Amino acid sequence: MSASPMNPTTSTGTGITGKLSAFRQFCTRVWALSAPYFKSEDKWKARGLLLAIIVLNLAAVYMLVLLNDWNRVFYDALQNKNEAVFWTQLGRFTYLAFAFIIIAVYRFYLTQLLQVRWRAWMTANYLQRWLADHAFYSLELARFSGTQQTTADNPDQRIQEDINLFTTYSISLSMGLLNAVVTLVSFVGILWSLSGAFAFTLGGTSYNIPGFMVWMAVLYCVVGSVITHYIGRPQIRLNFLQQRYEADFRHHMVRVREYSEAIALDKGEPVERAQLDTRFSTVLANYLALIRKQKNLVWFTNFFGQAAVVFPFIVAAPRFFSGAIQLGELMQISSAFGRVQDSLSWLVDNYSSLAAWRATTDRLTSFEDNISAAAQQTRAQIAANSIANSQNPAAASGTLSASDLTVSLPTGLTLLSGVALQANPGDSVLFKGPSGSGKSTLFRTFAGIWPFAKGRSQLPPETMFIPQRPYFPDGRLRDALAYPEPAAQYSDEALQRALADALLPQLASRLDDSDAWSQKLSGGEQQRLAIARVLLKKPSWVFADEATAALDEVSEKTLYEKLQAHVRAVHGGMVSIAHRPSVAAFHNRQWELVKQPDGSAAQYTLKESTLPDNALPPTPLKST
Repeated sequence: MSASPMNPTTSTGTGITGKLSAFRQFCTRVWALSAPYFKSEDKWKARGLLLAIIVLNLAAVYMLVLLNDWNRVFYDALQNKNEAVFWTQLGRFTYLAFAFIIIAVYRFYLTQLLQVRWRAWMTANYLQRWLADHAFYSLELARFSGTQQTTADNPDQRIQEDINLFTTYSISLSMGLLNAVVTLVSFVGILWSLSGAFAFTLGGTSYNIPGFMVWMAVLYCVVGSVITHYIGRPQIRLNFLQQRYEADFRHHMVRVREYSEAIALDKGEPVERAQLDTRFSTVLANYLALIRKQKNLVWFTNFFGQAAVVFPFIVAAPRFFSGAIQLGELMQISSAFGRVQDSLSWLVDNYSSLAAWRATTDRLTSFEDNISAAAQQTRAQIAANSIANSQNPAAASGTLSASDLTVSLPTGLTLLSGVALQANPGDSVLFKGPSGSGKSTLFRTFAGIWPFAKGRSQLPPETMFIPQRPYFPDGRLRDALAYPEPAAQYSDEALQRALADALLPQLASRLDDSDAWSQKLSGGEQQRLAIARVLLKKPSWVFADEATAALDEVSEKTLYEKLQAHVRAVHGGMVSIAHRPSVAAFHNRQWELVKQPDGSAAQYTLKESTLPDNALPPTPLKST
């Protein structure tokens, strides 16, 4: 099994070579995630903050060296009952401690400031990329199509939580590692000079080991690190899964909130409770498994840490009791050994954080891969269409056209193949077909957002789509009506007139009311608000996907008359998906999807016809 973001605990090979290869790949991924910020437009501030944090970390280590020397002098003064030196060293400790406190405070502050700025930049960057080139839409399609096993789940959690964890862990762990290395370099010499040599006889041969305490510290920590790795290794995968299960649980609760009315009407509370219980049970089961693994690690790390307290005294005690060293030197040896041991035990002390960081990095890496792939796929489709548009004379005439168009589902099933169609200004086309035949999918293809389509298409300029489920942002009504444009672009009179024309006069006085309009308004009111948006912006072409399905026939007739009058006045056109026979009266053309026999290249073919007895003159339509 090969390594993948969805299987973070596997490696690309076995043995030392495979583990080194996996480690290099992981380091490459971390660099790919980290480097862009320090090369961005904010690079000088980022690099300056990082440099300041490094300098403060070095200064903190230097203060520890001074405090280590202070230990020797202070405890020697106690042993010798030298009161003058005792009070002098207390005074010295005061300014050493004060300096250390200042360094610690500003190290914390600048570290947090860098983490916040880095998170802000990464969040803005990922939001821009997630929302650009319809990547957010392509990711959702791929997620439920079953075509990609590694499709990123819960992009909201990746951007909101994983980026925060990645920047926090990256800075804290890297600075912690820097501290450990510098502390080791600073104190290993001190410990070497203080520990003396260890002499012993074995098999009649005398041996003398210089710097014995240093070698004991290295041996102690190497053994501890190896044991820690094998005890804590399962936490990487469990942390990865924990973040995913938590996000799934939270996402389902958000869906219950969004569809609260529909669930209440269906009396679906028991089903939703059962599904939430199932998801939360998964969260708890994985968390309990993670706790058990962490418990095993805590057992060892606490034993390791407590043993380290007395270990240097045990090793140095013979020299102290023989009179070779004084109490001050013993305490200095203990302090130096502790610093060296802490440095060498960095992996032991930070393994849980490293496991969480590894899981977070894997999740962000998979998100990075998927968002890049989705954007690339969309850009390739747009590029193909733009080439076709430049060769199509319909581009200058405001004509809807397509040629050699093939539309498929995410599963690979072909809905339409080799379609050619055209609708000219003045046309009003009714698009019919069985439910699930792909009418809305063809609309998405016209809009350029469907990634599973090939061929050439030309969308007229100044076009608006009315989807089956229109979106209204929470907030002021004027913002929901003008979306996605700024509400300040339209006068109150224009907004109120659009609402009145869309049969929503009762909302004309509520432009500055803030509410959750998708929850507050009925289905029919939402459809009328979507039509009000069209009447406000006055596009040349309107594509309506069951835009009046929730309205009564009188309201539907009134609104279609207004839409028809508008597109005729601006020399545009209209294409409607509808099942009601009454809608046909407002169209002079018809496209119908007809089921093909089994074994055909496509599931449906496009049949064209002219609707008689309508006010609008027919325009020829060609189809293959």
